[in-house]
Amino acid sequence: MKKFLQKVCLLVLPLLALMYPLDKLLSAGLKRVHGEGGGDIGELEVMRDIYDGKINSDIVVYGSSRAWIQINSSILEDSLKKQVYNLGIDGHNFHLQYMRHRELLKHNRKPQMIVLSVDIFSLQRRADLYEYSQFMPYMLWNENMYNFTSTYQGFNKTDYFIPLMRYAGKTEVLDLIVRNITHDIPDYRTKGFRGMHADWNDDFDNAKKTGVKYTIHYDTASIRLFEQFIRECKEDNIQLVTIYAPEYIEGQQFIAGRADLFNLYRRFFEKYHIPFLDFTNDELCFDKKYFYNSMHLNYIGADLFSSKLAHRLKALQTDN
Repeated sequence: MKKFLQKVCLLVLPLLALMYPLDKLLSAGLKRVHGEGGGDIGELEVMRDIYDGKINSDIVVYGSSRAWIQINSSILEDSLKKQVYNLGIDGHNFHLQYMRHRELLKHNRKPQMIVLSVDIFSLQRRADLYEYSQFMPYMLWNENMYNFTSTYQGFNKTDYFIPLMRYAGKTEVLDLIVRNITHDIPDYRTKGFRGMHADWNDDFDNAKKTGVKYTIHYDTASIRLFEQFIRECKEDNIQLVTIYAPEYIEGQQFIAGRADLFNLYRRFFEKYHIPFLDFTNDELCFDKKYFYNSMHLNYIGADLFSSKLAHRLKALQTDN
């Protein structure tokens, strides 16, 4: 038995010794992926900035795509005379927004203010690890990332602990790395923001024809985490401002239990004395030309909204 174990070690150890540097090489290549293409690329850019300690901003925006597509960091910077970065994460709820928050505080200086964009998806949780490539360069032996992402459908436990395993069979990720080697182009997002040059699409009109309302499915763990985050901001002396960004007015009528969601949010914000800026009745909500679907403003709408938001934030800064 002893001889057998020795032989196994002789085979496995050299293999592991090769796997780790290869893992580092692939991860370094994936970290550098940037430029046009959207989706995973924008998320990879933001994650790179978090782990490279390049955020270091006075004001940081949290939320989903309704944050990174609609809140222009540069407009906020110009108006507030503060450094601003948008950490909005595509397709994920507060659970992974909070994971980014934890990693941000580990690798960057603490922000003075967090602007948290909430919506109908914030307290829900999807089953799959959407746009999973953003986690791959950083997940090996990362306890925080394991705790927050391993319960999603996407990676096995071994992917977090054995070098190179998570890259096996991920040909689309390898393609991303190879395509990016020879490209010297600007980032897809600017300080985490990207405005969408898109016209109104058929998503809402098609949904409207069905007559079926969207139902919110709450995730209890996310609700608990949400309240924990509010308490932590108070303890860390970070000013928290919550916002509900514009939605197209007709689309608001197709959310079942929308009033209950707003009541839930308001209970939290009143309990902890958190400012809540509700833009769902703003003039932008009544004109399709500012949206490309019922949930997302186009670049024109985003810039107008960002100016309005900056004005409201400036008033809050004056009060403190």
